[in-house]
Amino acid sequence: MLITTTNTIEGKRITAYYGIVSGETIIGANIVKDFFASITDIVGGRSGKYEQVLREAKQIALREMEENAARLGANAIVAVDLDYETIGDKGSMMMVSASGTAVKVE
Repeated sequence: MLITTTNTIEGKRITAYYGIVSGETIIGANIVKDFFASITDIVGGRSGKYEQVLREAKQIALREMEENAARLGANAIVAVDLDYETIGDKGSMMMVSASGTAVKVE
């Protein structure tokens, strides 16, 4: 399935619109990751554990969105938007949502 952030797909014609599809995931950051991330924040640098969790959450949200589009008969999703939010007590959870328009292209 083609997934793009653009409204059109170059060289393809959209023949049907099935509507908005989305996928969401919420992942908790455990205390060990929080501890090592806080050390990284103090000494500087990137937090590899949080980056890994973020990539994982994004893939789950995209996969769920794709599955929802496939159930509608779509073979592509256009105008995809990814949103990232921290939720829960003191931002202890991370939410990633993906949404776009399910379409059929030739």
